[in-house]
Amino acid sequence: TPQGSSPINMIVEAAIVGIFTLLVSADLLEELKRRIATKPYRAQRIESVRIELLVDTLLANAETIPTIEEPFPEVGRDRKDDYLIAYGHVGQADYLVTGDEDLLSLKEVGSLKIVTPRQFADLI
Repeated sequence: TPQGSSPINMIVEAAIVGIFTLLVSADLLEELKRRIATKPYRAQRIESVRIELLVDTLLANAETIPTIEEPFPEVGRDRKDDYLIAYGHVGQADYLVTGDEDLLSLKEVGSLKIVTPRQFADLI
């Protein structure tokens, strides 16, 4: 929800006010929209116009990482997540914030630290 004090809300608000630089990619934003639209629980609670507002807000307050055209290196347990690590490295990110256990199990890949939203909210 736009209101509230969840870690995600705290992170988005901190990005908007410039406490850290948020990095996004077109692939990530497409996955965000797809995951909301294809999960009945989320789709019922979040109107499509709110999803677009969120994406527009993220784009307005983030640095966009150019699309990676070459294959992603195999890093994690779930190949579908490897693109996030690749974009993190291309964008020279310090942190990858996720709730995905396959990614969290890696803890760190090179200089990219992989943390939960709660851990990142505590850092900022």
